[in-house]
Amino acid sequence: MTSIRRWLLSWLIAGLGGAALTAGFGIFRTAQEEASELFDYELRTVALSMPENAGADITSVHRVPDFQGLKDDRLLIEIWDQTGRSIYRSLDEVSLARFPQGIRTIERDELHWRVFGVQDGDRFVQAAQPVSIRDSLALRLALHTLWPLALLFPTIIVIALFVVCRGLGPLRTISEALQTRSFDSLEPLHLDGRAPIEVQPLVLALNGLLSRLKAASELQRTFVADAAHELRTPLAALKLQFQAAQRDGSLTGSNKALERIQGRLNRTIHLVHQLLELARADSTSFPGLKTVDVLCLCERVVGEFSLLAELKQIDLGLERPEAADTGDSYQAYAEPKGLEVLLNNLIDNAIRYTPRGGKIDVILERRHGEICVAVADTGPGIPDTERERVFERFHRGAGTKEQGSGLGLSIALRIAQRHGAILTAENNACGRGLRVALCGLKASTMNACPPQACIRSKMRN
Repeated sequence: MTSIRRWLLSWLIAGLGGAALTAGFGIFRTAQEEASELFDYELRTVALSMPENAGADITSVHRVPDFQGLKDDRLLIEIWDQTGRSIYRSLDEVSLARFPQGIRTIERDELHWRVFGVQDGDRFVQAAQPVSIRDSLALRLALHTLWPLALLFPTIIVIALFVVCRGLGPLRTISEALQTRSFDSLEPLHLDGRAPIEVQPLVLALNGLLSRLKAASELQRTFVADAAHELRTPLAALKLQFQAAQRDGSLTGSNKALERIQGRLNRTIHLVHQLLELARADSTSFPGLKTVDVLCLCERVVGEFSLLAELKQIDLGLERPEAADTGDSYQAYAEPKGLEVLLNNLIDNAIRYTPRGGKIDVILERRHGEICVAVADTGPGIPDTERERVFERFHRGAGTKEQGSGLGLSIALRIAQRHGAILTAENNACGRGLRVALCGLKASTMNACPPQACIRSKMRN
């Protein structure tokens, strides 16, 4: 996948680097040419500044030529009198022929020389210098002019990195805003006034897409809620008519067939009820969190299911393993109706799948400033292969014989997400039964209801 940041940085650094190299080469060549002109001027100055008595005595300065250093003997100076006799030579080991006046480059013994000659009165003065030494000195001078450019190139890279990162900042802001959103948040994006105008078309397109998705989601939820609401009344009336017909004897048929019809009718009524709860859980309008007495709520829900548990001879009870006193009400920030629906679904599922004579524990405890509620049963549990799909809508495990809609855990998960909590389902450590736990409810120190408002019974149902 192509990265805009990498693409911009690559082209900017490559382009600026190429421009810097071109500029450096131009500066280098200019510095070399300037240095060459300076050395030519040096030859001319040396030749014209030779004293008149330089050749008074015919003496040769016996020096070993050093054409690699920066000493005075890098120059070869020779003077001829008017008869053409050499009267002075600065280096005895090197001899050059006399050339006409002017400056030129000559080759002697595979060594190039830069030679300048001038007629000074009745004598002829010639100064020469190896080209290799001139090039070496010119290179050093040129390199001295390039060091600011060498410092400029890393600075250009840093500036390019800063500019590109700042330029792509709005895109990163949009990405972070979308990543931190919950999956059901379809509100439009809002950027501050510093966002560049180039980003606005992208934001407008995203907001348009979010608006269309929100409208489609609302339409789906409205349809499900309306359909469930419209079906609930005629199904309830049908059940009442069925029961009345059974009582007055107008409904004939085998008891087994009538029980099957009634079971299917109850299952349809339960499905409609779950669809209505699902539509409410998916609703974008959230009543908001307030302080709830979780212990009072758990006791009320357990009490409502106690009769159903007794019919299946199931031991249903509420436990507080870490309770310090009976006055601890386990208050948390939650939405009361949603939390009640969640507990209803968890306990209803546990009763459905727990065999006769089984046991169901509703466990309430605190963990690091948070309140957790768990429902543990002694049912068949969930196979490891289906544990990932247990919260999917309308999913029912293979071989399940209990009647249900496959929406209970899905609704519970949706409510947990709206509370910012975590819902997990794991088999019990003993190897039999399922434990579904809601963790992450923020504890509150406010009193939701006085302790006497709830009946805190230590007895199990």
